[in-house]
Amino acid sequence: MLSVLLFGAWLTWFTCAPITLHAVSSQARIELASASRPIAAATGGRVVSVRCRLGHWVRQGEVLVELDSTAEQLELREARVRAQGLTARLERLGAELDAERDLVAHQRAEAHLGARQATDLAREAKIAASAAEREAKRLAELSKAGLAPERELEQGAAAAEMRHLAAQRLGTAAEQVPRQQAVRERESWVRLERLRLELATLASERERRSAEVERLEYEVERRRVRAPVSGRVGEVAEIYPGSFIEAGAQLGSVVPSGDYVVVAHYPADVALGRIRSGQSAELRLDGFAWSEFGTVSSTVTHVAQEVRDGAVRVESNVAGHSSFRGKLEHGMPGMLEVTLERVTPFRLVLRTAGAWLTVQR
Repeated sequence: MLSVLLFGAWLTWFTCAPITLHAVSSQARIELASASRPIAAATGGRVVSVRCRLGHWVRQGEVLVELDSTAEQLELREARVRAQGLTARLERLGAELDAERDLVAHQRAEAHLGARQATDLAREAKIAASAAEREAKRLAELSKAGLAPERELEQGAAAAEMRHLAAQRLGTAAEQVPRQQAVRERESWVRLERLRLELATLASERERRSAEVERLEYEVERRRVRAPVSGRVGEVAEIYPGSFIEAGAQLGSVVPSGDYVVVAHYPADVALGRIRSGQSAELRLDGFAWSEFGTVSSTVTHVAQEVRDGAVRVESNVAGHSSFRGKLEHGMPGMLEVTLERVTPFRLVLRTAGAWLTVQR
């Protein structure tokens, strides 16, 4: 009777009791959600100073390693001096050009005024010459009538002639004013064009010098190795002042701050089709006894669809309710157990038998 009861209990367990199946990977570790960023040298050279230490907190853009840039800095100083000299010359030529324009405007105004004055004087001289000519004609008529002496007649004719010549000279002078102004404006235009050409040449030279300054500043900056992101220095190469490094050499890495994820690698036949997003997982960290420190709870978020180096990458986010009593850090290794499903022993035996028969075929 007892054996029948025991067999019935076993049969009930065998067909009805659920068993939890886990996928276990010993290739698991804690990583930051943001991957570590390498500290790399853009160019080679001799190390002048090293300002980073392992575990040291750095800010993005902070200079960590500085290479010798003495030659570039000397060239940069010379280029800046030349650029400043060109700027001063441009300012002087600009002031000279403005003064020349003001002079042309002033000369044009004076010429306009002088032309009006010369025209007025010529008109006045013509009026005076006409009056003298009429007076000479009147004296001639009086002389014919015997009412004026010959001497007055000669004096009147001479005065009229002098007035006429003076009017001609003033008329010629009035006509020369625009011509003289045109000559002065052509000379001023030549000087202005020369100044404009010199200004354009200097401006082009200054642009070239400015580009040279920017290039040298870039070369100097390339010899300063800066932190790619804010975080802690997770790796530092063996470098010291005086050592030489090659272009592109990795000098270390910076681990940014952020949320942690658990990364594990599983065989393809274990992961593909069995591990899915949303499944729960537990990480037991190496060096931290789970009975004392607890485990790290997580939830599967990503399962790679391609096999790489014979394994499938599985990522899971660390849950906020983890029982781990310690401080998580990037790179901590451990063993990850992913809860796959709950099945009865009977179904598990059938599944195992089916897999065995498939292999035998």
